[in-house]
Amino acid sequence: MGTVRVALDIGGTFTDVVVYDEATDTYLTGKSPTTPDDLASGVEAALPPSVQDLSDVQYFVHGTTVGLNALLQRRGERVMLLATSGAGDVYHIARGDRIDVYNARYRKPTPLVPRRDVIEIDGRLDFRGNELEPLDESAITETAARIRNEGVNSVAIAFLFSYLNPSHENRAKSILQELLPDVSISVSSDVAREWREYERTSSAVLDAYIAPAVSRYLTELSRRLQNRGLDSELLVMQSSGGIISAPAAAKRPLQTLLSGPVGGTAGGVALGEILQRENLICIDMGGTSLDLSLVTRGAADLSPEATIEGFPILMPVVDLHTIGAGGGSIAYTEGGGLRVGPRSAGADPGPACYGRGGTDATVTDANLVLGRIDPRYFLGGNMTLDVAQAEQAVGRLANELNMDPGDLADGIIQVVNAKMAQAIRTVTVERGIEPRDFAIVAFGGAGPMHAAALAVELGVPEVIVPPHPGAFSSWGMLQTPLRQDFSHPFFRQFGEVKEGDIEIVQQDLTAEAVSSFESEGFKKEEMEFRFEGAVRYVGQEHTLSLPMRQARATSPVGLTYLEDDFHDGYKERYGHANPASPLEFVNLRLTALVDLGRPLLTSIDTPSKSVRRKSGSTETTFDGIKYKTGRLERSSLLINETISGPVIIEEETATTIVPPEASVKVNEFGCLVISVNAL
Repeated sequence: MGTVRVALDIGGTFTDVVVYDEATDTYLTGKSPTTPDDLASGVEAALPPSVQDLSDVQYFVHGTTVGLNALLQRRGERVMLLATSGAGDVYHIARGDRIDVYNARYRKPTPLVPRRDVIEIDGRLDFRGNELEPLDESAITETAARIRNEGVNSVAIAFLFSYLNPSHENRAKSILQELLPDVSISVSSDVAREWREYERTSSAVLDAYIAPAVSRYLTELSRRLQNRGLDSELLVMQSSGGIISAPAAAKRPLQTLLSGPVGGTAGGVALGEILQRENLICIDMGGTSLDLSLVTRGAADLSPEATIEGFPILMPVVDLHTIGAGGGSIAYTEGGGLRVGPRSAGADPGPACYGRGGTDATVTDANLVLGRIDPRYFLGGNMTLDVAQAEQAVGRLANELNMDPGDLADGIIQVVNAKMAQAIRTVTVERGIEPRDFAIVAFGGAGPMHAAALAVELGVPEVIVPPHPGAFSSWGMLQTPLRQDFSHPFFRQFGEVKEGDIEIVQQDLTAEAVSSFESEGFKKEEMEFRFEGAVRYVGQEHTLSLPMRQARATSPVGLTYLEDDFHDGYKERYGHANPASPLEFVNLRLTALVDLGRPLLTSIDTPSKSVRRKSGSTETTFDGIKYKTGRLERSSLLINETISGPVIIEEETATTIVPPEASVKVNEFGCLVISVNAL
């Protein structure tokens, strides 16, 4: 068994790698431009020279954007949807709510499956899952012929009430697999075994839409890594914050949809544990976007469902909020004013300063013009930025607005900071959460450059910049366990639950989880199980997920305590509760975990002396005022030494800006801790 662990995250602009060697307790990082047309090549290019031979790798975990990109760019497979006869319009009718209430031009997203590709199949179950009419197997056979003739490569099956009884869906899948062995088939009762027919159908369609692309990519990446000597299995980050084997991910591609950004949240949870901080705002600012998430009470903020590009999905996901605000976000004029993003220069051609043909002014160009980035030390000196190209791009936009180029560059930074601050308010203030009770964890290549300014505006007293911030999402993937989630519909009012009812479901779900993990070579003794109930007030639409402990879950007395947990949780989330109203279960859920060991940060010794790279002072603008600002090497800073801003701290994967109203020190775990004077 090797001693090396590798984690890799593909972003919109850069691909980041973290390598941990257990034998020496050391980390290495790698970074290379993302190659959108051949992501596997970008993965190989990002590997540091020391791990070109992967024979010593214990495990390799990967956050992939393949499925998400296929959805965002509408480049997924053509999908044929099989629906219950009489319910073929469920997917297109969708819901009657208006998401963007004040947008007069709002339109529902165009369905991924046109109505002509929805095939209704006879056969019916009732609302209890009992068969009313047998499945028309001859119709399945006829459908297989049409699928073959039209060259369709992916099928979604979503029959009514299959979450209660999947027999019809499973039989349809079996027939299609026999007749069409090369076609990808997604079954709603496997993808999302929960109630609500539209949301379940949408989940199955999304799974089918991205499945071939995810499967092809993981197969190709596994082949290339094996050619480099990788003997262990490729692991993939899931949207839930856990990891899963590549073969399992290929079977459940929907679980990988948000796998890249979630690594940063997992890292935030681990960092909070190390630093004993329970409440964190995680901001991951890369070249293309800003991903926000919360860690509250030491745990990631998870949701049992999500909406992506207007399409609902039923699966546990880390609650992420993403906006188009990154280093490559393009600045432009609109209505006589300055706008920044969401359009991005991406990796190709990238910002103007990359010298690859980009001509638009971006956030990175503005930071370079303001002197906040050393053009000779970008990516640790592995890439030299073209200052003249950045100045020309910013200058052209400044002429349009009749502004001084320096003032415009400062304006670009202020606009993008305002967008990010508002996004943070969306996930905190608008949910009744006070940002002042949190610390900001800043990572991504651009996050540490902007985080202190955001903290000042939001009143957050502290910013934490972890080691290797540009690759922090990859580091977070090394801190996560294997995870699989299972659910069972359980529609019962609390007063109707009998002794042992819940225990039977728990045993069944546990057996399913054990069987799944044992098929991958793990023993039951290595597994941890978390049991939850989805509970709501009788007659309501949505639920709260509550942990169910064994002593509470198996008796009516236990449910009394669960009632208290629900009312407390409901009041915390919505500001009120109604203890007199009856409660009911909707689902019971089980999460199974296998801990692979976590290489957490350990305390480090103080360097014998501080050796700082001398580059003179840089004239840098903060809020329209110019300051002489020193540049320091992060690796040379003394532990617990306090340095007052303004100062620029540089390292291979990121640049940290400490503004005039702030100070910074390095704690015993190597984190930069920035204290700000809030407004």
